[in-house]
Amino acid sequence: MNPLLGDRRATLILIGPALLIYSVVMLVPIVVSFGYTLTSGNAITGFTFSGLENYQRLLTDTRVGDALLLTVRYAVLMTILQVGFGYLLSLMYVFVLRKWSSAVRTLVFFPVVLPTVAVALLFQQMFAIAPQNGLVNTALEAVGLSSVDWFGDGGTAFLVIIVMDVWRSMGFYGVLLYAGLLDIPEEVFESARIDGASGFGLVRRIVLPLSLPVLVSSLIFSVNGTLKVFDSILALTNGGPGTSTSPLTIYMFDTSFRFGQYGYGSTVAFLLTVVSLLVTVFIFRANRRDLTKD
Repeated sequence: MNPLLGDRRATLILIGPALLIYSVVMLVPIVVSFGYTLTSGNAITGFTFSGLENYQRLLTDTRVGDALLLTVRYAVLMTILQVGFGYLLSLMYVFVLRKWSSAVRTLVFFPVVLPTVAVALLFQQMFAIAPQNGLVNTALEAVGLSSVDWFGDGGTAFLVIIVMDVWRSMGFYGVLLYAGLLDIPEEVFESARIDGASGFGLVRRIVLPLSLPVLVSSLIFSVNGTLKVFDSILALTNGGPGTSTSPLTIYMFDTSFRFGQYGYGSTVAFLLTVVSLLVTVFIFRANRRDLTKD
């Protein structure tokens, strides 16, 4: 292994193609998009250099503040819920279900592979109030409560988005974290049980510390994915009612492709990139600090 890694030519042959593809697909568009932030116009009217005007507009745009707040709120809630439920599912797979875990994992993971539009249409029908009540409003009326116009208010529409996306994603994180738990040797569990650890104590003192690396990876993966949420909200509410459920991604899309302001849309995208980077660095540093204390 060491002679191979020490051979620059072999390393270049092995890593070069993947690095080239990654650079073309990921890094080049990022650089080009950053260049657009210094311009105004679009592909039809042409681009003109505008300096820092887009950044100045970004600092005074109230719509950006609302979209950023919604994006952060969505990311925090989704990360806690989908990783939390996923971790509970992984613990159930290992300690409770065991023989039945394969079947349950398949059923819980099934929503992950469903098309986003299909899931959004399903939840629109479940929470519908017109032309007839959906399943949720029918259940509310059955217990003596009044129907709710779930998509007529930003707060309730946001709640439906959270419920839908948690239902879709927790199976993925359950499988991801389950794979991390399988790496813990069975001898560790046996030794802990002999020492009297069981139930919550076993999870807190043994399972959680040993599964921390995959848990941190899941948190980073979740945060970066939820900060860039787009398709599920677009399919379910289209950012409405009004702009009450429009995150930065939808605002960026509207600005760039509906209004033809590529430069300002790229500036909003750059803001989202910076936020994602800062959150990732914060999680890494927090995890490193915890490991240092231990």
